Amino acid sequence: MEVEVIEEADLEKLGMRLLLAVGQGSESPSKVVVMRWAGGGEEPPFALVGKGVVFDTGGISIKPAGGMEDMTMDMGGAGVVAGVLRTLALRKARANVVGLVGLVENMPSGTATRPGDVVASMKGDTVEIINTDAEGRLVLADVLWYAQERFQPSGVINLATLTGAIIVALGHENAGVFSNDDGLADALIAATKAEGEGAWRMPMGDAYDAKLKSRVADMMNVGGRDGGSITAAQFLKRFIKDGTPWCHIDIAGVASVKSDTALAPKGATGWGVMALNRLIADRYEAKG
Repeated sequence: MEVEVIEEADLEKLGMRLLLAVGQGSESPSKVVVMRWAGGGEEPPFALVGKGVVFDTGGISIKPAGGMEDMTMDMGGAGVVAGVLRTLALRKARANVVGLVGLVENMPSGTATRPGDVVASMKGDTVEIINTDAEGRLVLADVLWYAQERFQPSGVINLATLTGAIIVALGHENAGVFSNDDGLADALIAATKAEGEGAWRMPMGDAYDAKLKSRVADMMNVGGRDGGSITAAQFLKRFIKDGTPWCHIDIAGVASVKSDTALAPKGATGWGVMALNRLIADRYEAKG
């Protein structure tokens, strides 16, 4: 497997200002890691993108102290992407898959992004940052756009511990699945069922999207408390090119659990590694 680390200076040149805005309050540099497994033929790769916020204080929109120690788990999406790519390499999968993860630390400091700042994305759209604790979608937006620009993938799945709202909706037994493509979503849900990893498809729609309207930018990074996991998905969808099959999986409730569940004992679960490995095998891998 080929592994490439893109450092801050090059991320700036690429225009990944949303991702860099999340990490600019931290002394730890932000990075994007690209993992490439080329076990197939000449077909375009399937892309997996993961949120890797290695610690999330919430930034200037700081989280309550109680439970903040659990925010070491906010890199769960990136961990799953790395786990899937490792699995594919170990079994020498006959498929082309690229995994990209954005690694940042969200800290409050004199250099941190402020609520009300307007930041331009790699795509070119501008984002009014209302809440600096809605940071994962900023990281994913730039990495999703970069993945499509560079690799022209056959499809994209991103994973993120994105919203507390998905935990309110689905608890700790199911991840939330959002998609623009019924075929990919159905295949993903089937793979989760086959591996015993709970998932549930969530709705999307224009009415949710309208909640992101900004007075000073192309969009806000939050759309209010109601439907919070859905408006987060609508935000990400704005960074998916027309015609690209895409699923967003919100794993906030399933990536790390405080007590045993049907899937795993308490602690980090690795939710999604088995299901995504099966999805690749069933849908994107050469047979024989």
